[in-house]
Amino acid sequence: MLCVFFIKLVVPQAGLLKIQLKVMKHYDTLSQAIKALKEEGYSVDFNLKSDYLECKARNVQISADDFVVDKMFRFEGMSNPDDSSILYAISSPKYNLKGLLVDAYSIYADPIKTNILKKLKYDPNKLH
Repeated sequence: MLCVFFIKLVVPQAGLLKIQLKVMKHYDTLSQAIKALKEEGYSVDFNLKSDYLECKARNVQISADDFVVDKMFRFEGMSNPDDSSILYAISSPKYNLKGLLVDAYSIYADPIKTNILKKLKYDPNKLH
């Protein structure tokens, strides 16, 4: 595992310089990331449906308003760039759930509704 450091310089109104350091984890493989996140408590598997996330283990359907994307990791296939996926670490305070969603982001990705799409939109600032 490689750790990447991001440094953000903040100059508040008083003119003092603050330095914020954020350590972001990077995993070489999808399986390494899944293992580490499961150890962090992201224990359930989510399935992406057209307008909700499904947790089959608990028979729960979670709307876009009822979950938060805590972390996001992007993986690209070594031999084929079209073989790519994003791993989401997701929590739902309403249902007291923490779990993982693996989603392809290629031409093979399933169509989903706008509210879920907005929540799961790839954002490099959310990458860990």
